[in-house]
Amino acid sequence: MSKVLIAEDNAVNRELLRELLEARGYTVVEACDGQAALHMIEQTQPDLLLLDIGMPVMDGFGVMRKIRENPRLATLPVLAFTAYAMQGDREKILNSGFNGYLSKPVNARSLAQELDRLLIKQEGPSTSPDQSRESQLDTRTRAAGKGK
Repeated sequence: MSKVLIAEDNAVNRELLRELLEARGYTVVEACDGQAALHMIEQTQPDLLLLDIGMPVMDGFGVMRKIRENPRLATLPVLAFTAYAMQGDREKILNSGFNGYLSKPVNARSLAQELDRLLIKQEGPSTSPDQSRESQLDTRTRAAGKGK
């Protein structure tokens, strides 16, 4: 299963995200500030980074710049998880190189959808990334039934 790095300065938010991710079968690693996140990316090579914007030492925008400047990390999917939810914040974040945006507090369904979208895109499925898991299963079931 995929490895997700959570970069979040709030311990309660990290714990909640870790529980949600582990319940879905993800391996989770954590960092409590932006500089630690960059170090953890190098050490653990996650499949996806869940990145808070407002963190000490280096904020999410600074982390994002460093990631996109590094050719080895440039394609790492990065999902913003932030309290920045004012008009225009989402667009600013996405225009900064993030692959997705989620506002706090966490919505488990939205988190799952974004993770699935970003990780399926990265793995290159044989079906369209927009196709839901349920419809993929339904398609496979119908195809298997035709072979009888």
